[in-house]
Amino acid sequence: MFPTPIEKRSLPFNLSYRVAVWIALFLWLLPLIAVMVTSARSMADINGGNYWGIPTEWMFFENYTMVFTQTPMLRYLLNSLIITLPAVFGAVALSTLAGYALAKYKFRGNVALFAAFIAGNFVPFQILMIPVRDLTISMGLYDTASGLILFHIAFQTGFCTLFMRNFIVGLPDELIEAARVEGVSEWQIFWHVVLPLVRPALAALSVLIFTFIWNDYFWALVLVQSDEVRPITAGISALKGQWMASWQLIAAGSIVAALPPVILFFAMQRHFIAGLTLGATKG
Repeated sequence: MFPTPIEKRSLPFNLSYRVAVWIALFLWLLPLIAVMVTSARSMADINGGNYWGIPTEWMFFENYTMVFTQTPMLRYLLNSLIITLPAVFGAVALSTLAGYALAKYKFRGNVALFAAFIAGNFVPFQILMIPVRDLTISMGLYDTASGLILFHIAFQTGFCTLFMRNFIVGLPDELIEAARVEGVSEWQIFWHVVLPLVRPALAALSVLIFTFIWNDYFWALVLVQSDEVRPITAGISALKGQWMASWQLIAAGSIVAALPPVILFFAMQRHFIAGLTLGATKG
C-alpha cells in the first residue's frame, strides 16, 4: 500500500522531528552522563587526565560509600530537608490563601496588590543580597535554618500567589455562593470547597517549589557558613579540599543531591501533569 501525497510530504518532517528530539535529548543528558561517569572514576584516573574516556577502573560503589562515610553528606541532606519541607509548606499555604482572596474577593486595591505580586517576580534577587544578609544578621537569623526557611518563604510566595490565583479564579463562583447560602463559613468554604478543587495545582506547585528551594545555591551560600546548617547544594562545594579537589566524590555527591527532586517528581507525576494542564481545555 503506497502512502498518499500528504503522507509523502510529512515523511521528511517526521524524520527531522525525531532526529531533533534525539539530538536535544542527548545534549540534555550529556552533562548528567559525564557526572555519573566521573562519580565512578578513581582518583588516579582523574589525575591522569582521563576526563571523558572510559574509566580504567570503575569505583562506583567505593566512591558513593566514601561520600557517606568520609564527608558530612548525611548532615547536608538532613539540613536540606529541614529547610525545604517547612519552606514549601509555608509558601504554598500562604500563597493559596492569598490567591483565593485575590481571585474571589472584591476589595479596594485588589488589582494593585495583584500587580505588586507580579512585579515582585521580576526583581533580580541578586541585588537583594547585601540588604537580606544585613537583615538576617540584625535579626539574629544569620547562619540558622530558620533564617533560610523564612527568606525562602518570602521569596517564593510571590510566584506561588500568582500561580494559585490564576487557578482559583477559574473556579465557578456559583459553588462558593451556594455554600454561603447554606450558611457555611468562609474558612469552611476554603477548606472543603476550594482546596479539593485545586489539589492538582497544589501538587504541581509543591513539586516546583520543592525543586527550586532544594536546588538553591545562592542563598545557601549568602546566609549560611557552618556545616551544622549548610544545605546540600552549598555542602557539595565544601567537599573541595584546600589543596586538591576530589572530583569523583563531588560528582557522586551531586548525583545524590539530585535524587530527592527526581524521586518526588516521579512520585507526583500524575498530579503534576494534571495541575499544569488544569484548565487547558476550558472554553
